[in-house]
Amino acid sequence: MPATTYAVSGMSCGHCKATLTRAIGELDGVSGVEVDLDSGHVTVTGSAEPDDAAVAEAVDEAGYELTGRV
Repeated sequence: MPATTYAVSGMSCGHCKATLTRAIGELDGVSGVEVDLDSGHVTVTGSAEPDDAAVAEAVDEAGYELTGRV
């Protein structure tokens, strides 16, 4: 399964982690979301490479900012 890692700013707690996991996890084709608060990285796995625009929109709607791929 392909994995793509993104840098996300504004995360600081377990609630942030749960919110992003849920928001990104609802996207088509996503089978897993791993949030690392210390590094500010979110790794998305799925059946295909995720749509960057869809991930950015989900992150934005959750109240955070996707700053790019890692």
